[in-house]
Amino acid sequence: MKYTYIIAGMTCGGCKASVEKYLIEIADVTNVFIDLKEGEAIITMNTHIATTELQKVLPEKFKITKKVEHKEVTIADTSFVSLEEEKSKLTQLKPLFIIIFYITTVSILLNYKEWFLGEFMLDFMGLFYIVFSFFKMLDLNGFEMSFSMYDPIAKKVPFYGKIYPFIETLLGLMFLMRFQIDIALIATLIILGVTTIGVSKALFKKELIRCACLGTALKLPMTEATFIENIIMILMAVLMLLNIF
Repeated sequence: MKYTYIIAGMTCGGCKASVEKYLIEIADVTNVFIDLKEGEAIITMNTHIATTELQKVLPEKFKITKKVEHKEVTIADTSFVSLEEEKSKLTQLKPLFIIIFYITTVSILLNYKEWFLGEFMLDFMGLFYIVFSFFKMLDLNGFEMSFSMYDPIAKKVPFYGKIYPFIETLLGLMFLMRFQIDIALIATLIILGVTTIGVSKALFKKELIRCACLGTALKLPMTEATFIENIIMILMAVLMLLNIF
C-alpha cells in the first residue's frame, strides 16, 4: 500500500535524509520516497500505519499529515507499473552515466599521445574521486545521513561520514599528482571494499535506499550500477598494485 503525506519543516537535503531514515525504520514500512521540492513523502507499507504513529518517530520540527489515499493497482496494471519503475530508475541514473563518460573521455584525452594504460587508470581514478567528492560536499549533512544507511563503517562511526568526502578529495589529488600512489591504491581497496560490502548487502536485501555516491544533489537509487562503479575502481587499484609490486 502506498500513501502520500505532506511533511512540513524540510528545508534541505539533510532534512530529507533524516526524515527518510526515521520513517524507513518503522516496522511494516518498506519504502520511503521524499520529494523535497513539493514537501511530500510517498510511503509504501505492508499494513496501514496511523499518521500519529509516523509523527512519533520524527523530530518535532517535522509535521506530517496525510494527503492522498492509496490507489489500488490491478493485476492488469502490474506490467505497466514495472516498466514505469524501470524507466524511472534509468532516468535517475542518467547523471551517473554521463559523469563517468566525461571522466573516461578526459582521461583518454590526457594520455592519447603517449598511451599507457597505467597512466590512464591513475587519471581516471583521480578525476573520479575529485568529481564525486565535489557533489558530496554540496550537502555534507545530507550525504552523511544517506551514507550511514548502507556503509558499514559510517553506520557505527557517524564522524566517518563527515570526513569521507575529504578523504576522497585527498586520494584524488594523490592520484593526479602521482604522490604516494601505493598508499592511495591500498586506501582505495580498503575504503571502496568496505562500501561495496554495504552496497552488496543492500542489493541482496532489495532495500530501496538512495545511493550517496553523488551526495544529495542528484537523486540516485541504490542499484547494480553503484556496485559496478565501485568494482571498476577496485579492479583498477588491484591492477595498479600488481604492476607496482
